[in-house]
Amino acid sequence: MPESFLGTLTSLTPDGVWDWFRGVPLRIVLIVLGAVVLRWVLLRSIGRVVKVTLAKSDARRSQEPGRVGRAGNALANVAGIDRERHRQRTLTMGSLLRSMVTFVVALVAILTVMAELGIDLAPVLATAGVGGVALGFGAQSLVKDFLSGIFMILEDQYGVGDIIDTGEAIGTVEEVSLRITRLRDASGVVWYIRNGEIIRIGNKSQGWSTAIVDLPVSYAENIERAISVIRGVVHEMDQDPSMQEVLLEEPNVVGVESITGNVVTIRIIAKTAPEQQYGVSREIRERVKAAFDEHHIKAPVMTPFGPAGGTT
Repeated sequence: MPESFLGTLTSLTPDGVWDWFRGVPLRIVLIVLGAVVLRWVLLRSIGRVVKVTLAKSDARRSQEPGRVGRAGNALANVAGIDRERHRQRTLTMGSLLRSMVTFVVALVAILTVMAELGIDLAPVLATAGVGGVALGFGAQSLVKDFLSGIFMILEDQYGVGDIIDTGEAIGTVEEVSLRITRLRDASGVVWYIRNGEIIRIGNKSQGWSTAIVDLPVSYAENIERAISVIRGVVHEMDQDPSMQEVLLEEPNVVGVESITGNVVTIRIIAKTAPEQQYGVSREIRERVKAAFDEHHIKAPVMTPFGPAGGTT
């Protein structure tokens, strides 16, 4: 504390206390009170923004299934519009903003009080600047991880329960923080991946998935008849109430994909809810197999040396 300020304190008399208090001490009190009030106002504003955002999101999403029909219902029920995930992301960003506001307001208030006490801020700021540069170089990877985590949460690139491909590992996300992402692969191995090291993300759980089914038919069969039977199967499958939650639309029989020797491959493409493509593929194969048996459509005869003939 500067000598001038100490000297002022020691020379005070009872009659001059109020005159002294109306100077620097009063300004310091006002600065502290102003900082407290400003922080309260900003935190309250952030809280109101978070509440309004959540309310609007819930209202909008509660109306979406009725607007977009079965596809919207399937996405909402299976994986689609996860309200809890959006809520957690919004609350996380609100907490981060509150921490930033508290830090900035406190820092400005402390520097202002120091200036009122007559402390020279130039050496303090210079020391802080040098320390900040040194800390930035030493902890740049940590800063990179935190910044990447903030943008991942803001942009909703993935969330808990999503199946993602990070390039290094593929698995189900178990935890997302500002610094690391934890996921578990198909073998049960838990991977801890720093957010700053993730260059690309492939999310297999957002929006919808595609099931591609290739069905082999004998070259001797009538292809138009086989395609007609398959279309009847996928139409019945699309009308099945048990498939309403996983099929977003009727599967498309695109036609002959390839001809190899005595094998004609017919391709089906089905748009499904996220992560449901494998179950839909199995269901299509089972139903088409039963329909082929019923209509006596023959599968290609495979020899131990593979199908005869070339590829067209």
